Amino acid sequence: MEIIARLTADAAVKTLKDERQVVNFSVAINDSYKAKGSDQVTKVVTYVDCSYWSNPGIAQFLTKGTLVELYGRIGVNAYTNMQGEAKATLRFHVNQIKLHGGGKKGEAAPTPQPANVVAGDLTEPLDDLPF
Repeated sequence: MEIIARLTADAAVKTLKDERQVVNFSVAINDSYKAKGSDQVTKVVTYVDCSYWSNPGIAQFLTKGTLVELYGRIGVNAYTNMQGEAKATLRFHVNQIKLHGGGKKGEAAPTPQPANVVAGDLTEPLDDLPF
């Protein structure tokens, strides 16, 4: 499943007892529609909690307001609260994240750098590309 949404808050990394790390964040999916025979546009916002297990380092880029494209599967957690009311939450188990920008205003997003490349290490001319 694919969804495109904006983060509602900065992502948080949680370390579990077995030392695994998960990135938790929440997104808002905006939608709108016109009812048949009406000119009035109805806007709907759906909030979805997300978890991403592959790379906790991405959390620094997942800031409030960032537009993201997420691929994964959705799950529903149904439960009864202490007052006996039936409740449910949506959880999107993310497999892949594409960042589209638009995060916090006034802050420059850090530019991701390849792990093993330093600026002075490139010695081959860039115009000798094979394509």
